[in-house]
Amino acid sequence: MSIDQRLTELGITLPQPAAPVAAYVPAVEIGGLLHVSGQISFAEDGSLITGRLGEDVDLEGGIAAARRCGVMLLAQIKAALGSLDRVERIVKLGVFVNSTPAFTGQPKVANGASELMQQVFGEAGRHARSAVGVAVLPLGVAVEVDAIVAIKA
Repeated sequence: MSIDQRLTELGITLPQPAAPVAAYVPAVEIGGLLHVSGQISFAEDGSLITGRLGEDVDLEGGIAAARRCGVMLLAQIKAALGSLDRVERIVKLGVFVNSTPAFTGQPKVANGASELMQQVFGEAGRHARSAVGVAVLPLGVAVEVDAIVAIKA
């Protein structure tokens, strides 16, 4: 089964890849790896998912925001590679969670993106990961996720 078929099976429609908001490119392919710039949390309707975990966003909202970051990562990967079938493995995700000092559920929030990669790519979607709480993210979003992806030649 192709990855596009798998996405259909999961009910996932990829959005248009988000354009960079500053002086960088969405992805760089080098040495068999695709480095994907951080993708911020966009809702399905294209609006930003903003706020801080532990303040005005609850855990479930954070998990959903991380999943939406993962969907945008998939869109960027597909745009860069032409096909998600070129993904050999998701190597690492870096997850940044806009959170209060008292909020310590960053790993649970990050699971929103991690579990998506495993649903889409199976064993090849299992990856190393960082989940970090930060004081603020671009445009006030709740979550940002970047990725390193091994690609098939």
